[in-house]
Amino acid sequence: MATVILVRHGRTTANASGILAGRTPGVTLDDVGREQAQRTAERLAVVPLVGVVSSPLERCQQTAAVILERQDGRPVTPVEDGITECDYGDWQGAKLGDLAKEDLWPVVQNQPSAAAFPGGESMLTMQSRSVEAIRRHDAAFEAQHGPGAVWVAVSHGDIIKSILADALGMHLDLFQRIHVNPASVSIVRYGAARPQVIATNTDAGDLSWMRATPADEDAAVGGGAGHGAHASAPS
Repeated sequence: MATVILVRHGRTTANASGILAGRTPGVTLDDVGREQAQRTAERLAVVPLVGVVSSPLERCQQTAAVILERQDGRPVTPVEDGITECDYGDWQGAKLGDLAKEDLWPVVQNQPSAAAFPGGESMLTMQSRSVEAIRRHDAAFEAQHGPGAVWVAVSHGDIIKSILADALGMHLDLFQRIHVNPASVSIVRYGAARPQVIATNTDAGDLSWMRATPADEDAAVGGGAGHGAHASAPS
């Protein structure tokens, strides 16, 4: 089974100022976000990626470009509308502090499956189209490159949280329990029996073990021996 590394874009000026950017054009990484993207690119440099798929928004494309600069190979670089930011509709561009006073806010926090943004999309629609896009690309990369293929998807906080919730078998109403930092790395493998969530929201750590042959698809009873049992020694 292939492996997808879910990377959130680095911090933006909107993130730093508490603005819900949504799909607003021209929202780019700030100095901190560029440093975060560089650190993530350094972590991923030891992993031979077959593809880096990005949301079309600038902040994700910037983060993807930094990752690609540290890759020795030639990963394909498709842009995927299915993992673009949620369409927050009338909420887009507003301050989070002001949105917290809206009647819809507690629904988004506690029952997101019932939340639909005025003039935008529902959170269920957001999850459905993002999960479909990730699974479609994952199947294509595995078919072309084999079960050891590793690829990156650069997307947004709520998108990645909804993908992780699906992989964990969680109802969307529980997805606010998941946290995804800017430029963080989460890792999922999709198998015939079930998805395996390998990591969530990591900001540091060695990823060289991902160069090895992937573990068996069946879950190891008792927890298994960990990455060291499968990974080759770093060169």
